[in-house]
Amino acid sequence: MKRCFFQASFVLIILVLVPIISACEEQESASIKGPLGNVTYTPAETGTTDDTIKIGFAMGTLLEERWLKDRDLFKKAAEQLGAEVEVMSADGDDALQIWQAETLISNGIDLLVVTPHNAESTAAIVEKAHSAGIKVLSYDRLINNAEVDMYVSYDNEKVGELQAMAITSLVPKGKYVYIGGAETDNNAHLVKKGVFKVLQPLIDKEDITVVFDQWTKDWLPSNAKANIEIALDANDNQIDAVIAANDATAGAVIEVLEERGLTGKVAVTGQDADLAAAQRIVAGLQTMTVYKPINELAEKAAELAVKLAKGEDVDNNLKVNNGKVEVPSVLLTPVAVDKTNIDETIIADGFHTKEEVYQWDTN
Repeated sequence: MKRCFFQASFVLIILVLVPIISACEEQESASIKGPLGNVTYTPAETGTTDDTIKIGFAMGTLLEERWLKDRDLFKKAAEQLGAEVEVMSADGDDALQIWQAETLISNGIDLLVVTPHNAESTAAIVEKAHSAGIKVLSYDRLINNAEVDMYVSYDNEKVGELQAMAITSLVPKGKYVYIGGAETDNNAHLVKKGVFKVLQPLIDKEDITVVFDQWTKDWLPSNAKANIEIALDANDNQIDAVIAANDATAGAVIEVLEERGLTGKVAVTGQDADLAAAQRIVAGLQTMTVYKPINELAEKAAELAVKLAKGEDVDNNLKVNNGKVEVPSVLLTPVAVDKTNIDETIIADGFHTKEEVYQWDTN
């Protein structure tokens, strides 16, 4: 009799402990380390039901200000639509991004959103997702040579056009330097295409001479800094304008210009409307930036992601060729921002506050 009582008690203890151990294991899964390095990971909210749409978001990087905004805004928008979002960031590691996508797929997601670090290598992610019956939405940056289900971004060629139009209106003649983005990023190629669409007629007239033209590996400011130093050395500091592909690279360029006493003497463009860039614009250090309202991008991407995950039709006529297929696409309109309209754009939208932007203004 005592033996039966002991066995029954033992079983009861096991039944009580199993859920507790399982719960502990689930909590620990929120912090993981991949075989290729540390993983920046934002777990999905708990408390969802089995029929909740689960979206995986594989991000190429979170090392720049704008991508943190994308993550938070997309997650908020998707959750307002009843979905849960699991985010992983590879921070510039191509192999790690593929591993993270595989992890998200194995976690039972209904749809995969990808911001590719490398437009070519991430094609493997699309194949893996499709093999598991999961559709893929390419966010802001297009995945090349893969059967991507949807692409949502801004008109990146237009971004380049806006940069070039703004700078040529101020510097219609002279020596130009082009500091591009990462060669592995399809958006960088589109921006450059837009820039040179505007510059080429002036180059043909010999009003403008492009004395330096180089990509910036991984979009890193340190690489942009090395590029502008080479450009200045090769031209005895005699340049008139720099078209930098984004605000991070523009910041590196301006840092070198300051070191060489060229502040305010060389026009500099950017892109993304980072806070530091907005501050440089009102301080007269940076000529302009291109503002892409990220809230619009995140909300549209979340809306389409949920529809695709549910198998609903997405009405869309625009297609963008990625080297393999015509990808159904949504391209939003970017906005050129300089000192004259910064209050009506970036600040009015609440992207940055007036106090933040004008902290350098002593008046």
